Amino acid sequence: MSKTSKSEAYMALSFAMLFWGLSFVASKLALESFPTFTLIFIRFALASCIFLAFILIRGFPRFTAKDHMKIFLMAIFEPGLYFVFETIGLQHTSAPKVALIIATIPVVVMIFATFLLRERSSAMNLLGMAVSIAGILLLISGDLKDNWEFGGSLLGDLYVFGAVISASLYIVSARHLGKKHSAFDFTSMQIIYASLLYIPAFIWELPDMLWSDISIRSMWALAYLALFATVGGFLCYNYALTKVPATKAAVFINGIPVVTAISAWFLLGETLNIIQGLGGIIVLSGVFLANIYDAGEVSCKSEPVAIKL
Repeated sequence: MSKTSKSEAYMALSFAMLFWGLSFVASKLALESFPTFTLIFIRFALASCIFLAFILIRGFPRFTAKDHMKIFLMAIFEPGLYFVFETIGLQHTSAPKVALIIATIPVVVMIFATFLLRERSSAMNLLGMAVSIAGILLLISGDLKDNWEFGGSLLGDLYVFGAVISASLYIVSARHLGKKHSAFDFTSMQIIYASLLYIPAFIWELPDMLWSDISIRSMWALAYLALFATVGGFLCYNYALTKVPATKAAVFINGIPVVTAISAWFLLGETLNIIQGLGGIIVLSGVFLANIYDAGEVSCKSEPVAIKL
């Protein structure tokens, strides 16, 4: 891969990390007016409309029936099951534990990528993963005044781990699809399929929706979620997965809580102390360490095994 392509890929990953990190603040504002799954459905439905508008200009992506099935399954993994598992898990276990379990996504991606894509991880990549997880532990436990406890039920932990598996399968699947198709083509179909998946949950919540109570700031937050967190975030991340190994791209996921903490500090006035700031620096250092050695990129040039989806 050329230096230009490599730079573009890491720029795209940085933007995805920024867009998704800010999405938690936007979601908090949007949830003031929308029920959870109503918000998710409208977010992806609006994003689908944006992609459909571009498809009318560019032409419909050419996929085989098998490719459509792979993309549909990828949409089931993320955002489909990921949001469901994470939302339910948060109801049964503590937020700090959720953050730590989600931080294991790069590790699970590494395992899947080893067997399904034949990507090898370097010692530096493993070190970066470990450092980023340690940084997240410091980040989420740094606010001593809140006395966060790592409690919760085993069932809640299992739901969150289901989110980890879903996200990891999405990353590996996107990497596989990106070897034959453009990021725009399979991302557009992923988002369109995802919006269809949330229709039942939207219909179920519809009777409780108070349309007259929607605030202006919730509308702006929804617009951000559709345009930047969904269209921009998934497009940037999937583009990067067409250029760099899944294990390297996955580590950027651990940078999302750092962006969220900083943006909540600026936009919502939430606390961010020195310990949390240090944790954020450690997380970003881990992301950097995991991506400075190119052994994984060399090994991923070998032909991947077929992914049976």
